[in-house]
Amino acid sequence: MSNTRVFRVWRGDAEGGDFSEYKVEVNEGEVVLDIVHRIQATEAPDLAVRWNCKAGKCGSCSAEINGMPKLMCMTRMSTFEEDQEITLTPLRTFPVERDLVCDVSFNYEKARQMPAFAPPEGLEPGEYRMQQVDVERSQEFRKCIECFLCQTTCHVIRDHEENKEAFSGPRLFIRAAELDMHPLDAEDNRGSHAQDEQGLGYCNITKCCTDVCPEGIKITDNAIIPMKERVAGDRYDPLVWLGRKIFRRDAKDA
Repeated sequence: MSNTRVFRVWRGDAEGGDFSEYKVEVNEGEVVLDIVHRIQATEAPDLAVRWNCKAGKCGSCSAEINGMPKLMCMTRMSTFEEDQEITLTPLRTFPVERDLVCDVSFNYEKARQMPAFAPPEGLEPGEYRMQQVDVERSQEFRKCIECFLCQTTCHVIRDHEENKEAFSGPRLFIRAAELDMHPLDAEDNRGSHAQDEQGLGYCNITKCCTDVCPEGIKITDNAIIPMKERVAGDRYDPLVWLGRKIFRRDAKDA
């Protein structure tokens, strides 16, 4: 069973653009990416779009569908009303290259600024040992497919371009949390780095990043909030402050 649907697709580049309207046949069981491919095949062979696996695991086909950041390959046409127009636009937070393709290099630049995993001294690769409970604690964060939907929906940079220099975003916060929870990571200032260099304090935990994550990662509850709590404890807990004073004094006397 098929029907004809109206798609409004943004066409343009960094200089500007506008919407083009396409009337496309939609078949039962299809996803938005199927329709984009049909538009390319029948009406707009020059339509630029990124995709790879078509299985929700590569994160390439991110776009904004009726204003909501989603993966085109995981958005079924059956979720829309039969007479509803479908609007496709590129990710709003990142510079447009052409049509639905954006320059997401911001995310990789921020990733390079993060201190890498620091293995414990005296152990070689292959000698690392961890308890299963420690593996499970951060395993959730490793499901990230780097679709950057959490990044584009975060209003800290979505609505404020000037914050990009100081703010790394949710995707990098879950990476920081993963390393901070790693029992073999010898880097002891993950929280301070997240606060001072990655802009953790800008996040006001609205959970918009969690809402759009296609992997169901609880970014806010399981990564950002615990990181914020650890930073607050390290910096403002009076007992921690007193302990640091004592240890600094003892080290000085020694």
